[in-house]
Amino acid sequence: MSGLNLFLMQFLNGVNIGSIYALIALGYTMVYGIAKLINFAHGDIIMVGAYVSLVCLNGGMPWWLACIVSIVCCALFGVVMEKLAYKPLRKASRISLLITAIGISYFLENLFQLIFTPNPQPYPSFIKLPPLVLGSLTISANYYITFLVSVTLMIVLHLFVKKTSMGKAMRAVSEDEGAARLMGINVDTTISLTFAIGSALAAIAGILYSNCYSPINPTMGSLPGIKAFIAAVLGGIGSIPGAVIGAFILGMIEAMTKAYISSQLLDTIVFALLIIILVLKPAGILGRNVKEKV
Repeated sequence: MSGLNLFLMQFLNGVNIGSIYALIALGYTMVYGIAKLINFAHGDIIMVGAYVSLVCLNGGMPWWLACIVSIVCCALFGVVMEKLAYKPLRKASRISLLITAIGISYFLENLFQLIFTPNPQPYPSFIKLPPLVLGSLTISANYYITFLVSVTLMIVLHLFVKKTSMGKAMRAVSEDEGAARLMGINVDTTISLTFAIGSALAAIAGILYSNCYSPINPTMGSLPGIKAFIAAVLGGIGSIPGAVIGAFILGMIEAMTKAYISSQLLDTIVFALLIIILVLKPAGILGRNVKEKV
């Protein structure tokens, strides 16, 4: 493979994994922007979505119905998780919410290990479209479908937040929860909807991730979830465009590190990037520095 083809292939790899990170990072940034909560259990919803779709596919469902069932289940789970675990602690300290999120993450991983065993399970690839050939470069259907689905969902989400009444309610709650209540906005419903949308995006990310990187296991969501969080911080957590930009930058860094430096140093470089961001620009690329009164 020529040097140019190698670079282009790694570029496509970066776009592919960046597309998946973007869907996950959007969930992080929406929940933080509106509920001021870093939901570290969000990564494990990827795993839940993957396993629900796997059970449906193995049960004979068509792929499109399996995807819908997985998305709906994860969206409902996100709402239930917010109502049962996070809503009672909404006025509690940030550390209490953080510990709760970590506890939910471990609970989900161990529950799915009991149900499905810790052994990796093959995920049937249902994307049967032909590869895209551009000169000497062959692009797998998984790659271009992942990119198209991700970009479409990002545009739809952006339009939803900017143009719809519920989207405007989300922005109002994000800016000032107290003022939003005074304006007649149902804050509880808005936060629940945010969790539902974020969890649905995580389910789609889990399905796409499983298609590209089978097999799956109960801890599969941990590392992508953490990296998507890094992407959200890089772009500016709380900013939807920032999460997308950060995700694609992180995906590109990962791909180029594997190709030109060392795959063994991949995670080291990613976490070093997080430290550098927090030191030099804590608000991220598109984030805003917010002063809090003491």
